Amino acid sequence: MPNEFDHIVVACADLDQGTAWVRSTLGVDVAAGGRHAAMGTHNRLLRLGPRAYLEIIAIDPDAPTPGRLRWFNLDHPAPRERAAHAPFVATWVVRSVDIAAAVSRVPVLGDVLSLSRGPYRWQIAVPTDGGLPFDGVLPAVIQWDGDAHPADALADVGCALLGLSVTHPRADELQRLLERLGIEPPVAATPGAPAVEGRIRCRAGVRTIV
Repeated sequence: MPNEFDHIVVACADLDQGTAWVRSTLGVDVAAGGRHAAMGTHNRLLRLGPRAYLEIIAIDPDAPTPGRLRWFNLDHPAPRERAAHAPFVATWVVRSVDIAAAVSRVPVLGDVLSLSRGPYRWQIAVPTDGGLPFDGVLPAVIQWDGDAHPADALADVGCALLGLSVTHPRADELQRLLERLGIEPPVAATPGAPAVEGRIRCRAGVRTIV
């Protein structure tokens, strides 16, 4: 079954830093998100189109330490040091209607967890160590439970995702996994340093985030 683009994950040291980065890069403000109690994180969001958005995420300083390593590599020293310097695209997420099938085809995605935030309920694959397979260039997979989706509640501020480019030293191996996930529209991996680059059209023109 095809898996569609859902959202981009931007890691930041704190949400105010991430908000300022989005304002400087795209010329818009992000909307309030919420807290992820199971992960000890919180977020803010920006609509990128129908059922598509950008998420800035950070460790929630007011949340208790979770009983497991946080998702999106947020507990690992190198990404934390990088985020302290500037926000960056940690990974991207594709939406599935059968996450169990996706994980069976690509086991490196991790364990399927059931999570919630406010009105939203979802299942997402997260490695036990909280890491990001292929340095975050392989997308995480999510399955939303019910009809509620965060992008539906976000105001349209004139931003739209035009496309994604992904690079990795093990591009051939990564490409095989992307094809197993059946991502629509297809995304081609090319050799290079690990990176996820998003091209976003906003009112100020086309901007690139990485």
